[in-house]
Amino acid sequence: MIEIEYIVKDRNGVERLRTADKKAADAYDRVLENADRLAQLLRNDAVLPTLGDGQLEELTIYLARNAKTVERILKGKEPAPPPETDTAEKTTPADVTPLKAAG
Repeated sequence: MIEIEYIVKDRNGVERLRTADKKAADAYDRVLENADRLAQLLRNDAVLPTLGDGQLEELTIYLARNAKTVERILKGKEPAPPPETDTAEKTTPADVTPLKAAG
């Protein structure tokens, strides 16, 4: 039996996600890339200058994961109502294992 596993690492080489689902790995990689861009924007513009790196990372990953909702809000629309599903099922498919950042 052949088993393929995708590992997503952040820009520092820290493993952030391990999954057998290529689409999930690609999507999480895009989230990390967008979060890095958001963090760079916030740091360059000195927005929240006292916010620690860990908190900034949590904030930008949250914003990147919820990009569609953020976009709706920025367009002056109400956020879409959440779907009627269990949040654990929605955010973490069974074959995806998100990892906590070190430190």
